[in-house]
Amino acid sequence: MLTENLLDPHNWVKAHADYLYAFTLSRINSHEQAKDLVQETFLAALQKVEKFEGRSSERTWLTAILKNKIIDVYRKKSSGLGNTIEKNAEEEQRDFFEEDNGHWTEIHQPMPFGIEDHDPLTGKEFNQILQKCMQKLPSLWMSVFTMKHIDDETTDLICNELRVSQANFWVIIHRTKLSLRACLQKNWI
Repeated sequence: MLTENLLDPHNWVKAHADYLYAFTLSRINSHEQAKDLVQETFLAALQKVEKFEGRSSERTWLTAILKNKIIDVYRKKSSGLGNTIEKNAEEEQRDFFEEDNGHWTEIHQPMPFGIEDHDPLTGKEFNQILQKCMQKLPSLWMSVFTMKHIDDETTDLICNELRVSQANFWVIIHRTKLSLRACLQKNWI
């Protein structure tokens, strides 16, 4: 079979474990859970070797399996949390944006982050602080934000996978951005 020639399970750990671990850690923020998910990915891949069609690279195929495992974690963390929205989204937006033109109100206007110089060390520091700020988010918010802005998933897919309505999705995105902005302004600037 051609598939067996394309896959090399004996070298998966050596060739892909570090990449998959880093990929997972940037989305889950738990070292132990990231290790577990990579192991689960390898086990699931071994069980599905015969289904590999060779249309993608071995790493891409393993990453796709891992993404599904990460979505399962998001789903478990967020189950039952989708209906906890207390305030009307439109009312909340009025607190932060001017009604007539949609611009930030003066009091809530974002301050510059100071990352425009593209210094690699500054970027690394910023990413560390961003990760810490993301860890403070409620599970559902972090899941939605990560899927939308890190994984570039579609809104429909996120809503279906996490079982949230479109209205809840947009409120969650809005609140997440406000929370991250406040955290970054407090810890970065």
